[in-house]
Amino acid sequence: MSTAIVTGPPVPGSSLESDLRALGFEVRTASDTAEAEALLTAVPADRRVAVVDARFVGHAHALRLGLTDPRFPLAAIPGAVTAQPAARPALARALAREAAAGGATDLAVDGLVTALDADVHRPELGSLVAAVPADPQARNEARQAVAAVDDEAVRLKSAVKSRDGFFTTFFISPYSRYIARWCARRGLTPNQVTTASLLTALVAAACAATGTRVGFVAAGVLLLCSFVLDCTDGQLARYSLQYSTLGAWLDATFDRAKEYAYYAGLALGAARGGDDVWALALGAMVLQTCRHVVDFSFNEANHEANHDATANTSPTAALSGRLDSVGWTVWVRRMIVLPIGERWALIAVLTAATTPRITFYVLLVGCAFAATYTTAGRVLRSLTRKAKRTDRAAKALADLADTGPLAELGARVLHRASRGPAVLWAAAGTALLLLAAWLDGPGPALVGAAVVYVLISSEAVVKPLKGALDWLVPPLFRVAEYGTVLILASKSGVNGALPAAFGLVAAVAYHHYDTVYRIRGDAGAPPAWLVRAVGGQEGRTLLVTVLATALTAAQFKAALTVLAVVVAGLVLVESIRFWVSAGAPAVHDEGEPA
Repeated sequence: MSTAIVTGPPVPGSSLESDLRALGFEVRTASDTAEAEALLTAVPADRRVAVVDARFVGHAHALRLGLTDPRFPLAAIPGAVTAQPAARPALARALAREAAAGGATDLAVDGLVTALDADVHRPELGSLVAAVPADPQARNEARQAVAAVDDEAVRLKSAVKSRDGFFTTFFISPYSRYIARWCARRGLTPNQVTTASLLTALVAAACAATGTRVGFVAAGVLLLCSFVLDCTDGQLARYSLQYSTLGAWLDATFDRAKEYAYYAGLALGAARGGDDVWALALGAMVLQTCRHVVDFSFNEANHEANHDATANTSPTAALSGRLDSVGWTVWVRRMIVLPIGERWALIAVLTAATTPRITFYVLLVGCAFAATYTTAGRVLRSLTRKAKRTDRAAKALADLADTGPLAELGARVLHRASRGPAVLWAAAGTALLLLAAWLDGPGPALVGAAVVYVLISSEAVVKPLKGALDWLVPPLFRVAEYGTVLILASKSGVNGALPAAFGLVAAVAYHHYDTVYRIRGDAGAPPAWLVRAVGGQEGRTLLVTVLATALTAAQFKAALTVLAVVVAGLVLVESIRFWVSAGAPAVHDEGEPA
């Protein structure tokens, strides 16, 4: 329950109180500042409180945006301010100061907002009206302005992300926003729509696993339906302002679960037809996950610098700005990075019209091109960027690196600053390990290379990751770990090794995605005990090489399966505990960057 304190004498013909009640507020009135302070004190501490000027004229959706968004402790629009329980003390202090200064005078809500000693979120209202008219003429003009703008049309439009992919913008959002409104009017929540999207994708994966043409066609259609629901859940959250920590986590993790489960379904369907494409399915998952880590690492490395205009003065940034000033180049650039909409549409069409092998070939080529394009552009930006890497960015990169006890021990033994850039050490270690796995396969030479890789990993993280290209260290570590599992499972030659490897990489990738979203919520990395329990990236990599060398092919398959189950169990239990806890951060994810 929320409480709205309407201050000042009532205004004839005003719909303010009815609008507030429609938004779920219990309305109380105060004739002056002192009474408003008394009413605020009487409201239970666990309630959201809004203070609204009785003279307010504006759209109901402007009030909704300003007073009901759960993501911000303090928010305000002209003539209204709201505070969630955690921000109530700041509002109480400001109101006490206003009462001491004004006594029994009318409360100026906008002055109250100015007096707040905390950050206040001010939503963009666009064409929506929110005003406090000073006289009857101004009030009449404000009411005419309200009548001239259809706030429902604005609400529908604002439910769609302002920046999205070509396929989503032109083929999904024109009608999915109306599905979102339909869901809102029937009391459905974004989490329910997110769950429906997941279930639809899992049914699509099951259809693909049948290995029949009818199954493949049904899978393609259902995958597109799942994507429509995936767009709808976010639009429903924005339409009705139903944001939640759990919803952010579900939306972020279910996208990965849906896509990678579909890869597995395609591989199972191909196997039914006598074609083994598990290596391609695992390769597609590895490539897609590493692409995301590149995006996340680059963004975290430049988190503060992104708000510094001088940090973006580079030839690459200037060229990007010029390209974005031409309409058609914006859409081309958004399409060639193969974002989720374009990627899922491609997968769906290819599944229905071709074979799983062709689907994976095209997907791998497309994602490889997109990864090369985006990574090259970010490398060029980083080399010419003027901003210095901050301690926060270095900490985020260290968390994303996911180094475990072996690398920590190596760093303590080294106990000195690295003699070269961290990215060169990471690249050298990755190249050495993958070449040894590819050329020599399981054996003493591979284990030796893995030991050297552990030492090189220690060298890469022995000092803060503040170099221009040090954001490449986490994705290089992902390539090393995932690539080693892929190569060794492929070389084992035993049926079932690659599916087991798929499960292991999926479990570890979930751990890495979970780390990303914790960092986005300013909660830091997963607890140290979890990172140690699952070995860190270098520990898991060394263990896999030892298992491949010491065990038979059949035993290696079983070991990969057990390792996948153990890692998945540990990371899932801790992740679920964290994200459903009251202290979990609210992650405002606007969709994957690639």
